[in-house]
Amino acid sequence: MTNVQSAVASRGSEDEFNGEWHVYEPHRVGLPPLGSYFRTLWRRREFVYALARADLRAQHFNTTFGQLWLILNPALLALVYFMLVAIVRNGGRGPEFLAHLMLCLFFFRLVSTSVGSGARSVVGGGRLILNMAFPRLLLPLEAVLTCFLRFLPTMLIFAIVFFIVGLPIGPHLLWTIPILALFVVFAAGAAMITATSQVYFRDLSNFLTYFTRIWLYTSPILYYVEDIPARLKPLFSLNPLYPMLGALNDVVIEGRNPPFTFLAWSFAWALGVLVAGSLFFISRERDFAIRL
Repeated sequence: MTNVQSAVASRGSEDEFNGEWHVYEPHRVGLPPLGSYFRTLWRRREFVYALARADLRAQHFNTTFGQLWLILNPALLALVYFMLVAIVRNGGRGPEFLAHLMLCLFFFRLVSTSVGSGARSVVGGGRLILNMAFPRLLLPLEAVLTCFLRFLPTMLIFAIVFFIVGLPIGPHLLWTIPILALFVVFAAGAAMITATSQVYFRDLSNFLTYFTRIWLYTSPILYYVEDIPARLKPLFSLNPLYPMLGALNDVVIEGRNPPFTFLAWSFAWALGVLVAGSLFFISRERDFAIRL
């Protein structure tokens, strides 16, 4: 290799996203220079917003009926589940349980739709990947942003139920902001994992449908955390959404500050899944164009 080629290779290995030349050389654990990668990711944040807006327009989010369906669909689903639980328990649940069910179901759908959309983000973005140079991590992040924007209108329905039921109002409600952030961070990490896995296992999206249903039933949504038998709580606590939904219910429905254990486990799950998902995604990113 000549001196010029060596210089180009060295420059490419140090900053492969900012330089004019892209020289792909082996990296430790398949990772590029992360500092350069995340700086480029931040500079391309407008790209995420543009993709999310385009995706929402494709889903008729900018029309009256499209926005109405975003609210009615999860609200009707919550009512169906409420009627099912009321039948099973012979009407033993009151309006507070309806508020609990709607709140937890809306937050659960934020995560589950992010996981599903994330799984399709890379496979569905084949043309972008083949024809543009950008950090591919933007694709699952765009999927999560789109799901978050679809989640926000459902809070209008819950706000109405919140005031009708007469749930407690106070400074404790400020805890909903960091709890929501933990849900979004966890959803982003999970979306990165499913986005990467879908490239190698194309049947994953079919499996996710059944996994999501099981995940719903094993999360404290159709029941309270207190309803779980003591002998089963260690098993249910393995669910990452168990502490998040428990903390959310304590704040919004019970009107009290969330337990420290719920917050600590929620933070650990969210941060751990985000780190694992981002490293897993970035380490495999160079292989996407070949696999697609």
